[in-house]
Amino acid sequence: QVQLVESGGGSVQAGGSLTLSCAASAYTISAYCMGWFRQAPGKEREGVAGIGSNDITSIANSVKGRFTISRDNARNTLFLQMNNLKPEDTAMYYCASVRLRYCYSLTWKPDYWGQGTQVTVSS
Repeated sequence: QVQLVESGGGSVQAGGSLTLSCAASAYTISAYCMGWFRQAPGKEREGVAGIGSNDITSIANSVKGRFTISRDNARNTLFLQMNNLKPEDTAMYYCASVRLRYCYSLTWKPDYWGQGTQVTVSS
């Protein structure tokens, strides 16, 4: 059974940093498109960052230059490094994957979701 388990969320002040992790089991993350999505209260879920098996990444314009997606294949873990956080980054962040090798946008529909980790940024 595929499992994606996020960790690393928390509360920070604006300008701070957090690193989210997503540990996968029964699933080889290096073989598929992996990504991070977020959903703020009252808003639709949106794609934040994605990475394909070819290591090509997609980053949402709203976080470009501040967020970085990466992967540690040996640990089978996906990361989202978030710097210079803003109050508008406050949301539940979800790790997700689709059984495709490549992804060049953030419009794909995941086959698997994690349970989410909360990020709260105060001004």
